[in-house]
Parts: sequence; structure tokens; C-alpha cells
Amino acid sequence: MKKIINEPSAFVDEFVEGILLAHPRLLKTPGEDRRVLVRADAPVAGKVGIVTGGGSGHLPLFKGYVGRGLCDGVAIGNVFSSPSSAQVLEATKAVSGGAGVLYLYGNYGGDVFNFDLATDMAELEGIATLTAVGRDDVASQPKERAADRRGVAGIMFAFKAAGAAAERGDSLEQVAAVAEDIINNTATMGIGLSPTILPTTGKASFDLDDGEMEVGIGIHGEPGFHRGAVETADRIAETLMERLVADLGITAGARVAVLVNGMGATPLEELYLLFRRVHQLLTEQGITIDKNYIGEYATSLEMSGASISLLALNDERLALLNAPAESPFFKEA
Repeated sequence: MKKIINEPSAFVDEFVEGILLAHPRLLKTPGEDRRVLVRADAPVAGKVGIVTGGGSGHLPLFKGYVGRGLCDGVAIGNVFSSPSSAQVLEATKAVSGGAGVLYLYGNYGGDVFNFDLATDMAELEGIATLTAVGRDDVASQPKERAADRRGVAGIMFAFKAAGAAAERGDSLEQVAAVAEDIINNTATMGIGLSPTILPTTGKASFDLDDGEMEVGIGIHGEPGFHRGAVETADRIAETLMERLVADLGITAGARVAVLVNGMGATPLEELYLLFRRVHQLLTEQGITIDKNYIGEYATSLEMSGASISLLALNDERLALLNAPAESPFFKEA
């Protein structure tokens, strides 16, 4: 697989440098380590800070959600690897405005370990923290083990809502409660059509034969629950939606936000094919779409595939989604 890169070991630092050079009005790094980015006006006095983090290779997840009305800072790991606890602490200190800091990130072992270490380190610095962990991937664990699910594209809803709550002046406990409420009402499932190619090795992260797709795949190529022949867009949407609607327990009269997410190499036209069928299916069930997002929100380098996320809505959740937000990768009118 051909890639537009320089030295593979410099891949992350160089693309982060590119982001900083392209968007100085919105982002900055608080020190010499380009593995920490914060919003350009951080810290904001009296405001709860939100710090996220995770491995690279998923733009705009995670670093793409740093900005007004979203997260305040991000700690950046190598491709598909967690950031260090020291980097998380640096981001924490850089966004701390005196009202505490929420850690909001995906449910992966290395991230959990290092953010937990950073919690202890932040306490020694006199910074109060709380944690909310995205766990929306319904294919990764059954409902009774929802706490062990992976965090995937649906965490975008939590970034958006928690960021809006922090921006309006909510307390640390209130912002954390908003994040948990969104996480508990979000469900995601994805399909993969091709593997990713790791920059450091030039090799595929998993094997998938031509003409095959993996249903329930994770954003690092984690296996799903079924591998079989590639199906039509309508059939893919039906397979995913059947499980998502059942997992959330939504019925006629419910309201939802829909996210149709591309994994990195899926044409936007194909995502709109999926949304078309999603809209038809929900309408047939008497479920209203109050908000939709279609595009790349959580990728896996050049993986071909897509995921669908549903968030069960009420008036408060919708208001938070509709609140103003801005980052180099996300804009909400």
C-alpha cells in the first residue's frame, strides 16, 4: 500500500505539526510536546475543562474535537496507541480554569490505565477530575456487559453535549452527568470492507478477502460477530439498525440523532445511501430523526467501511447538540 509519508516514526508528530500550522486561531500546544493540543484560549477561567485522548489514526477522533463548545484539550498517542499519563496531565494543567476537569475518552485498556494514573497526578496538583468513558459499540459486548463495550464514533455525541454543558457554566459534576447520560443513550455498530495499513509497518492490520465484509468491526480492526459476502447498502443499514434500535429499546414516538460515519476510505455518496435507508426504516417505525450527521467523525486510517450511531433524544439532549461549537474539524450552527 502506497502512503504519503516521510519517516514512518515521525508520522504523528509531523501531521500534528501540520494541524497546528493550519489552525493557529483555534489550537495551540502548551509546551514543547506536540502530543498535547488545547483550544487557543485555554485555560478559560471558571469553566470546567474537558480533556480527551487516544491513539492517532482516527481523525477527527480525538484531536478533531478540541474547540469552543467541545473538548478543551487532547493527549495524542501513536497510531492505535494510548497517550502517556504525563501527556494527559500536561493537557489537564493547560485547560484547568479552576472549576475542575472532566476526562472523556473511549473504553480501551491503555487509555483507561493512563487516564487513571493522570487522575492521581492531577490530584497532587490540586486539580479535581471526574471521568466518563465512551462505550457505545454494541457489537463488542452484550447489553448486560455494556460497561465493557468499546468506545467508537458515538462518543462524538458526548463530546458535543458535555462541551456545551461546560460552555454554559455547568459544574464539574453536572458536566460529567451530561456525558454519562449521553453515553448511556448511545449505540453504534460498524462494518469493515478493507483493512488499515499501519504507517510503521506498511502492512495490513487484519486480513479480509475481496468480496467479504466484517460486521461489528472495531476502529482498530477488532473482529466483529460475522464475516460474509458484501451486501447491498440497504441490507447493511437494515442489519445495523435492527440491532441498534433493539439495544436502545426505542419504539414509535421516540426521537433520535443519527450519525452515519465513514471509516476513512468510504465515499460520501455511499454514506448518504446508508442514511437514506436509515431514514426509511426509522420513519416506518414511527421514530423521528431530529438531528443527523453524515461524514467522517471517527476513522481508522484508510479503512473502507462505515458505522451508524443512534442517540435517543429528549429536549435537553437536543438543545446541547444544537449549541454552538467550533473546531478545525467540526462546526455546529
